[in-house]
Parts: sequence; structure tokens; C-alpha cells
Amino acid sequence: MAWLTRDGLDRLVEVLRERGYRVVGPTVRDGAIVLDELSSARELPAGWGVEVGPGHYRLRRRADDAVFAHSAGSQSWKRFLHPSRAKLWSAERDEAGFRVSTEEPEPVRYAFLGVRGCDLAAIGVLDRVLDHGGRYHDRRAGIFIVAVNCTEPGGVCFCASMGCGPGVGAGHDLALTERADGFVVEIGSERGAEVLAAVPTRPAAPDQVEAARAAVDAAADRMGRAMPAADLPDVLTASRESDHWTDVASRCLMCANCTMVCPTCFCTTTEDVTDLTGDHAQRWERWASCFELDYSYIHGGEVRTSGASRYRQWLTHKLGTWHDQFGTSGCVGCGRCIAWCPAGIDLTAEMAALVEQRKGAGDDHRDDTAPG
Repeated sequence: MAWLTRDGLDRLVEVLRERGYRVVGPTVRDGAIVLDELSSARELPAGWGVEVGPGHYRLRRRADDAVFAHSAGSQSWKRFLHPSRAKLWSAERDEAGFRVSTEEPEPVRYAFLGVRGCDLAAIGVLDRVLDHGGRYHDRRAGIFIVAVNCTEPGGVCFCASMGCGPGVGAGHDLALTERADGFVVEIGSERGAEVLAAVPTRPAAPDQVEAARAAVDAAADRMGRAMPAADLPDVLTASRESDHWTDVASRCLMCANCTMVCPTCFCTTTEDVTDLTGDHAQRWERWASCFELDYSYIHGGEVRTSGASRYRQWLTHKLGTWHDQFGTSGCVGCGRCIAWCPAGIDLTAEMAALVEQRKGAGDDHRDDTAPG
């Protein structure tokens, strides 16, 4: 373990930029903590924290100058690995008909600074789903990750109950734990060791390492939420006909905010655009959502016509059938879907209600109110 001073953090950003990385990290803009390219560590949100709850997010001033003492904002690292909008190809009319050119953007070498345990786990989930060659692989291959062990969870965080935090797991190059006067640094890769060797550090004292570990352990006991301890895939399978889906749908606006801010939702659609002359055309890929009525459209109409069926699809996939497809849950406990839901719907509370309903109903319970 090494000890990095606050001045050393600025030097770390400089070293990464000198090595050709575009450093992206949290910063304050428009009344929120967002992810953006940094020119120095001085652009990090020093002294800022957040107040967060269902449908609620506000910045607040802290009494110290901590730079990572805030929970996740609306943006996740997904936007750099799996952009919300990307051009696939364009076509121009010529004498022979149309000339089509595919878009092969130059991969950007990003260094992600401040990746929390939940978001590091989310990147791992996206890797399982999307890293099969192609554009995602090209974007992902050169990423340098400076992770951060979380010591101050927010009011909607439940990563501890999902096994995704507050300490970071595997997949980082360097991991920081913030203390009042500096950072305890753990090396996670040879590339991380090479970068850290170019930054002034000293060995971390045993009491500094122990205090850092204790702060992370304490954060696990201060989570604002917890997913119920149950076999969630089984509960969701058994609850397919539950009338609770209609109850949730009566509150849900079907706005798709939860899927847009989720760090693991990966659904896309394509759209073709042209100009008035008809001489130019483009095909774009953009994020889509299972909350959209047209998302389940096949010849003849939509499969999931009711709000209840669309919410059921999202939650059942996220916490249930994702295990069957990818061998893991699709939820990392970041709490973004709760904070950025205009109706304040809390998926941990909805799952708790389904768990209790199954306990009260027994194994033979059947309900004829299946959402259409």
C-alpha cells in the first residue's frame, strides 16, 4: 500500500494526461456532480456532497475538502463505453446509385478517475454483455481505471446488499481510499504500478491502512437501502401473475429515466435519417428502453401493451433472468434508478413487497390478474 498526498493526486492526473489518456472524473456542473474530462485534480468536487432520496438529488456543502465523499450522480461510465448515440453508417447518392461508408471512430484512450465499487461492478457486467469484439471492445481495451473505495454512501445506495461495494472489486489499475490528508493507494495491475511509479508517494503507515479499511467497513453499515435477502429470481418467477405490478404501474410514468441512468442497461435501437433532397442518409444507434411501448413491437403490434407488463419486464430481467443470460445480477446497488425516478419508485421496496406477498400467499398462490 502507498500513501498519496492531495498534491500527488494532481500529479497523478498530469501523468495520465502525459501518457495520452483523456482523464474523466466527477466535477460540479449545473447543480449536480457529473462526469467530464479533467485537466487537473483541482476540477474535482472538493468540499461537495449530496443529499439524495427517492426522486430527490441536491448538492450540499461539506465541512471538509473531500473530493470523493459523494454518492453516484445521474451519469455513469457507461456513456463512454456504450454511448447514448452513435452513427453506424452514412450514404451519399452518386452516379452509380449510393456510396455507403461505415463509421469507424478512432478509439479514445480514457482514464476513469473515481470509479466506485458499484460502477466498477457495472463495467464488469457490461463487459460480459457487450465485450465480444467490435466497437465496445475497441473502447474498453485502453481504459485505465482509478477506482475509489466508498466511505460515504448516499441515502439510496444499497451496493453492500448486492455484493458490489462499498469496497471495490477486481478490474482496477489503482484504487484509492480517501482520508482527511491524503489517499491510501492499492495497485491492481502492472500498468497501475508503472503509472504510480511516476507519482511521488511513500509507503502507507499501518495505522493509515487500518483507518482506511475501517472507514470502508463502516460505510457498509450506513447504506440508505438494502435489497431483501431472498432468492430474487425465484420470487420474481413466482410473482409473474401478482397484482402488485398493477400497483407499481399506477405510480410509474413510463418515462424510462431508470433505464437511462442505470449503469448496466444496454438496450439499443436504430433509426435512419435523411435530408429533404434524398441524397444523404444515415443510420444511428441510440439507447432504447423496455419501458417504451414500441420497444416490444413486432409485426402486428406491441407485445407488452400495459405499463404493468413493461415494469414487470424490466425488474424481472434486471434481478431475475439476467442471471440466466449472463451469470450475474443486472443490478449493482448504485441507487440511481431510485434517485432519478420522478415518482420516487424504489425497486428495493417493490422487491420487499413481492417477497412479503409470496410469504403471505404460500407456494400454491395463483392470481388471475396478470398484466396484459
